[in-house]
Amino acid sequence: MRTIEHWINGRNTAGTATRHAPVWDPATGRQQAQVVLGEVADVDAAVRAATAAYAEWSQASLSARTKVLFAFRELVNARTDELCELVSAEHGKVLSDARGEVQRGLEVVEFACGLPSFLKGDYSDQVSGGIDVYSYREPLGVVAGITPFNFPIMVPMWMHPVAIACGNAFVLKPSERDPSVSTRVAELWAEAGLPDGVFNVVHGDKVAVDAILDHPGIAAVSFVGSTPIARYIHQRAGAAGKRVQALGGAKNHAIVLPDADLDYVSDHLVASAFGSAGERCMAISATVAVGDGADRLVEAVSEKARKVRVGPARDAGSEMGPVITAAARDRIVGYIDSGERAGARLAVDGRDLRVAGAEEGFFVGPTVLDAVTPEMDVYRDEVFGPVLVVLRADTVDEAIALVNANPYGNGTAVFTSSGEAARRFVRGVQVGMVGVNVPIPVPMAYYSFGGWKDSLFGDKHMHGPEGVSFYTRAKVVTARWPRVEQATGASYHFPTAT
Repeated sequence: MRTIEHWINGRNTAGTATRHAPVWDPATGRQQAQVVLGEVADVDAAVRAATAAYAEWSQASLSARTKVLFAFRELVNARTDELCELVSAEHGKVLSDARGEVQRGLEVVEFACGLPSFLKGDYSDQVSGGIDVYSYREPLGVVAGITPFNFPIMVPMWMHPVAIACGNAFVLKPSERDPSVSTRVAELWAEAGLPDGVFNVVHGDKVAVDAILDHPGIAAVSFVGSTPIARYIHQRAGAAGKRVQALGGAKNHAIVLPDADLDYVSDHLVASAFGSAGERCMAISATVAVGDGADRLVEAVSEKARKVRVGPARDAGSEMGPVITAAARDRIVGYIDSGERAGARLAVDGRDLRVAGAEEGFFVGPTVLDAVTPEMDVYRDEVFGPVLVVLRADTVDEAIALVNANPYGNGTAVFTSSGEAARRFVRGVQVGMVGVNVPIPVPMAYYSFGGWKDSLFGDKHMHGPEGVSFYTRAKVVTARWPRVEQATGASYHFPTAT
């Protein structure tokens, strides 16, 4: 059985770990590897290596850092096919989807290559007689990322390139469900010339997570995952005095007005709801049909949902793969059962999907539940699977109120040909990322990613300018260089400008 090890101080190591977790092939249901589960001592070893490396890396010139970033960018670009294969093999998403994930991660690396522009400080000359003031931003030290299974390369890349470009050292705790690509990324960092210890990977479960949250040598923690765990991360790491950004769950709504193009809308709803088997924090999982076009919308979406080609990721004809584990499949099916019992109408039922030649895989077919109400669990909870629920509203304002009443505030979209309605929606919804005729409004790397309400704990979004702010802190210097003959005695009053 292949064993996936940690990457600490520039090399693979099993560390002190004696526990292992299975890594499944979601398409076949068979175990393909095992991953070591880190202990407190392994996290400590990674932090000690990172602390030692930080002393030198934080003092490296911006030119030296940028040179490594550009080399890393070229390596990731050159190894895209290999990285996609690793993601697909352990996550189950189709190769085209994995390629999109690598590309969106690469965009953050490219943003980080230009980070010297964001690290420039301010300078004020002669604020008082012979006194100048200037400011700049310094790295925090050792920072950590705890990342989810659904984007095993992209989400970590929303963290570590920015953190490293700012001069920090990084400890990554990826999901134990699809860990291989993180170790491969560590190897690419080393090949790019990053000094040993600046980037480390510790695999593990809650033991490793808690060790990161409690470790006094870690200055900040970035997290992406479910809302209950995000709240836990924020509280525990915050109590330990760390800076925290913890991105939680989502229930992303798409509001469809009667004037929207039905063919365009149904295409995009199906792609955004069932791409990556719905295992995206930005997936559209709830559609609100406004006005009298609801029945036509459900019919169009259902027709296209039935045509989605579901199969193993390595099958070139597959448009949607399996979900990550058998437990995830059973949980998703349970939510569909719950919605049906509560009175929702199954327009498309994916519970009994069987894929020829992959009968033991963790497959759930595209599912559309109509006549859903806000009281149903399948609406209130984050299902995180290929399930699209449809609700009804009479007006745009009613649809906005429905979105705002939901505890999540990650992403949302409106489909309409009315600029007035779109503007009213954009200004009215309490959501961090909004799309207008764009179903998955993930910002480009030079903007920041993050939600509101129960979708974010902490005050800083991820990557972009807010990412730079998160991984650095400001220092302000007030300087005077008096000539000896001008030196005068100190004053006892509070200093003021003269």
